[in-house]
Amino acid sequence: MTTTKTNPLHKALYRILRPLARLLLRNGIPFSEFSDLVKRAYVEAAFEDFADGRRKPTDSRAAVMTGLTRKEVKRQRDLLAGEHSGREGRSHANRASRVVSGWVRDVAFQAADGQPAMLPFEGAGSFTELVRKYSGDMPPRAVLDELFRVGVVSADEQTGKLHLQKRAYVPAGDSEEMLQIFGEDVSDLLATIDHNLTDSKPGRAPLFQRTLTYDNIPPEVIARWRQYAAEQSQRLLEELDQWLAPYDQDLSQNPIKNTGERVRTGVSVFYFEDPIQTASAVDSTLSDDHDQPEPLTGDHNAPGIH
Repeated sequence: MTTTKTNPLHKALYRILRPLARLLLRNGIPFSEFSDLVKRAYVEAAFEDFADGRRKPTDSRAAVMTGLTRKEVKRQRDLLAGEHSGREGRSHANRASRVVSGWVRDVAFQAADGQPAMLPFEGAGSFTELVRKYSGDMPPRAVLDELFRVGVVSADEQTGKLHLQKRAYVPAGDSEEMLQIFGEDVSDLLATIDHNLTDSKPGRAPLFQRTLTYDNIPPEVIARWRQYAAEQSQRLLEELDQWLAPYDQDLSQNPIKNTGERVRTGVSVFYFEDPIQTASAVDSTLSDDHDQPEPLTGDHNAPGIH
């Protein structure tokens, strides 16, 4: 087998898997459980992404593509069929996010200056009406408790009215909602990278994918940089949201006549920060000197935008 030292794809995969392994171990997911999920992903990709234009692959062809036995392919396919039939249309996180978005954009829940208004819990123009409009059958109290928990909403001590503290819903910790966002964000990034690596259709530009990175910044600057990056990123996303939101068929006051399939689109922004380990520090943590993957040091990219 080609090692991570010589195969560029293996090196890239190791960089992806290393922080993923940390998250899995912290949440008590053993390798056997992760391995089973990988098998399922291989089988789903074989059937959904590698059809020959006429029909989906057979179990035999999927077995050849994935390296699994036909019996294992069928087992994973049956599991996938059960998962797809039991999926809900909207997640809790999705609904909470829609409530916040509606509060920010909908004029019915804005003050005279165009900013999100302070809302009573019940009555006309209330938080309860906001939830019913943007979150379907979710109980308003349950949505409010979640927004309280993550610090998105606060209550005025005098009037009891609800104040929107943050213009985005971001769950905290390893909650179910945060883990779902993790899955969606990483999946979207990998799909963009895969598109840019493989799509060579004439006249079709690659999807936008840029990173700003520097690897020799003094620790004293990081706190100010972290705050500045968060403020500017939030401002950018709010500007993009204002442009795109009026075209969302669920949110638009004047929906455009739908002439084709729905399209899911967006832009993700994330901040990263990682202390750079020296080679000697990395070596001291590895007990086996042979066939080790290259350490995750900070020398993988030149400074600047790429």
